[in-house]
Formats: sequence, structure tokens, C-alpha cells
Amino acid sequence: MSEEEYSGLSTDEEDRLIRRLHLTIRFGVKALAVLMVIVILFGVGDVIYVLYERLSTPPIFILKLGDILQIFGAFLAVLIAVEIFINITLYLRDDILHVRLVVATALMAIARKVIVFDFKEVDYQYVYASGAVVLALGVTYWLTAKTPLCKSDNSEQGRH
Repeated sequence: MSEEEYSGLSTDEEDRLIRRLHLTIRFGVKALAVLMVIVILFGVGDVIYVLYERLSTPPIFILKLGDILQIFGAFLAVLIAVEIFINITLYLRDDILHVRLVVATALMAIARKVIVFDFKEVDYQYVYASGAVVLALGVTYWLTAKTPLCKSDNSEQGRH
């Protein structure tokens, strides 16, 4: 589908029913954005709690590798939630094809999983499969990054 054909959830639709349905969906997406902000705030609270809990457990102020991985996992979960929030808000824009945003979020999510792997408990097949997913998403992101994201990118592409 070319950029000219993509209209997303346009409120400029001629058909009244479709225009109202688009407005309803846009309201739903805005509600999801509000809920995602609440999730992000709870996630930040969880990061603070996990960090406090790990640092206050004897031996105090000493983190084991498992503690660090759990803290990293909590941080990255919040960052993924922020990426999803960005996807939700950008979904409301009609001039953006959303494939790159979704692929970037998926890449960040699988990267989080790889970062917090406990290799003592993960089978080698799982590691290889995760590597294949990372590679596939990386190539997909690279390919989508080579194409303009929105109409305004066409004018800027010649400058880079």
C-alpha cells in the first residue's frame, strides 16, 4: 500500500457513519493512551520497589547478578511500555505508516528478553530461536528504515 493510499483513521471521511466510527476508534485509542500512562507509572513504582528491595536485603547495598538482571528487566519493561505508549499516540496520526513503530517495539521487547536471559535455565534451542527472531526483526527494521516513514520524509531524504 503506497503512502498516498493510506488514510488511517481520518476524520475527513465523506461517509458520516465511517467518520463517526473513526472518531469512536480514535477515542478508544486515546483511552488506551491514558491507561498506558497509568501502567507506566505503576511500572516506575515497581522499578523503585525492586531496586529498594534488592538493595535493602542483606548483604545491604550489594547486588548479585540475578538481582541486576531483575532490575534490568523491570527497567526495560517500563521502557517497552513507553514505546507502546508512543505507538498508541502515533497511531492517531494519519500520515504515518505504523509498521516501523511496531517492529521497533517488538525488537526492543525481544532484546529485553535476551538481555535478561538466565543461560543456566534456558535451552539452547530457545536461545537460537530468540537469535533468529532478533535477526529477522533487525533486518525488517533496517528494510523499513530505508523507506520514508511519512510524506514529509520525502523532502528530508535528499538532505541525508
